[in-house]
Parts: sequence; structure tokens; C-alpha cells
Amino acid sequence: MTDNTISPESAEAEEFFMDPLPGQERFVAPVDETPLKAVDSVDESEPATSMWTSAWIALRKNPLFIFAAILIVFIIIVALFPQLFTHNDPTYCNLDNSLGKASGSHPLGFDQQGCDVYSRVIYGARTSVSVGVLTTIIVVAVGGFIGAIAGFFGGWIDSLLSRITDVFFAIPLLLGAIVLLQMFRTSDSIWKVVFALALFGWVQVARITRGSVMEAKNLEFNTASTALGSTPMRNLFRHVLPNALAPVIVVATTSLGTYIVSEATLSFLGVGLPSTTVSWGGDISTAQSLLRINPSVLFYPSAALAITVLAFIMMGDAVKDALDPKSRTE
Repeated sequence: MTDNTISPESAEAEEFFMDPLPGQERFVAPVDETPLKAVDSVDESEPATSMWTSAWIALRKNPLFIFAAILIVFIIIVALFPQLFTHNDPTYCNLDNSLGKASGSHPLGFDQQGCDVYSRVIYGARTSVSVGVLTTIIVVAVGGFIGAIAGFFGGWIDSLLSRITDVFFAIPLLLGAIVLLQMFRTSDSIWKVVFALALFGWVQVARITRGSVMEAKNLEFNTASTALGSTPMRNLFRHVLPNALAPVIVVATTSLGTYIVSEATLSFLGVGLPSTTVSWGGDISTAQSLLRINPSVLFYPSAALAITVLAFIMMGDAVKDALDPKSRTE
């Protein structure tokens, strides 16, 4: 039979805790003044929000993203449909109009060759943006694949691909592109510039992808998928790679602006696109001698190039803040 009597020591301890000494009184806040009700009111039946959904919600509230997106959409429309903004032929030049002033149908005036500056700025967007977009696609595809294979399988595969990456990483982007383009000066295609930039530009994406995949492959979902019988390649492309794309997207967005500048630099140096191709870099190179005589001819293509690059850099910063909550500024 259990003895339910309370010993004198237990009664003394209970009295001590029930009646604390002066200055040791305990205070318990009412439930209405605590956040417990808010915690209990959360609807647990709602599905969990994915990383991409959370990123999109954050982007929609970011003024930097909205401003950059508007600029990029406008630039893409100009590049795809330049005839909507001008009816003048950018390749038609008349020396009688050399350095002519602005007029109604020629709002930015004429360059030294008598070409319409406004139409060349508009049509130059197509070439520069095309080189940037095509180079970025190739760089992400090649660098992402090599980095994913190296980071996921490790071992001798990682060692081999990493050494190949180190070789290309030691070659500066512009220097390698200049040397390569000197071998194909007779070609007039923009693809030579695209492939030259992609050949030396995939290294950064490969290194970023490798590190991201190495981090993602050790997470629990990959272990669970392997335990259920999933093959390594299926794990890589279905589970690991989608969860490792966030830093790759950030680098790709920022790099697109870098490749546009690189194309302009190569054209400025005379080893990029031919002079017959309308591009911002070519126009900047042609107008450099007019800096003191008529600086506006140099200003307009330079401003278009700067605004385009700025838009993609701002987009990259906004995407980085959305995909990496730790980098968000308060």
C-alpha cells in the first residue's frame, strides 16, 4: 500500500517554492501578453514554402529588382525589335552629314562618317546583347556540367577536371580571347567572339558549381534517395543539381554584363567584331578620336553600354540577396 503522507522536509520545500523569500518573487506573464497564441495559430496544414518561392516573394518586394527588370526587358525589346524605335538604316552613311547636328528624324546627330548615331545605338544593342546572352548560355552549360561532375563524384575525376580547370583559370579572359581571335580575323561571324569568350569564361562557373554540389550532395535528401535505390546520375540531375543552382544563377546574371563589356572591349581593340557589324564597342572605338571635337558621338554608345551592364549587375545583386538570406541587408 502506497504511503501518501507528506514528510516534514517535503512540506517545507513546497512551502519554500510556493512562498519565495522577499525579492525572489516569480512573475508569470499572462498568456494574452505572450506570442504563444500567434505560434499556436499557425496553420500547419499549409505546404512548406520552397527556396525558389521564397526567393520570388523577396524579389517582388525588392525595388532594385523591379528597376533592373524593367531596364532589362526594355533592352531586350530594343535588341529584338529595333525597327520599332527607328526607321533609319544604321549602315547608311553620307559624308555630307559628317558630324551633323541633331534633327527631328536624327535625334542624336551624325558621326564622322555621316551615319545616324541614334540608329546605330539602337541596332548595336542586338549585337552586344546577343554576344552576352549566347556566351552566358554556353558558359553555364559547359562550366556547370564540368563542375557538377567533379563535385559529385570526387576522387580521380575531381582531380583531373580540377587540374584542367586550373589551366584555363590561369589564362586571363581578355588576353586569351585576343590571342584566339587573332587566328580568326577573316571571319565576320559573331560566333567567333562568343566561342572565344566562352572558352576562357567557363572556369568561374565550374568552380562555383563544384563547391555548391559538394555541399548539396552531403545533405539528407541525397542519402535518402540513395537508400531508396536511386542511381548516382539521377541523384545528381534530379536532386543535387537543382539545389545547387542558386550561386550559379547569381554568377551567370552578373557575368552576362561582364561578357557584354568584354565584347565591347575586343571590338574597341579591333580584334572582335568586324567594322561592318554595328556594335557599341566598334562605335566607341571609331569615336575615340572625336572626344575633343564632338564628345556626344562617343557619349551615346558608351552610355548605352554602361546602362545595360548596370542593369544586369543590379539584377545579379537582387537575385543574390533573394537566394542567400544571410546576405540581405537590414
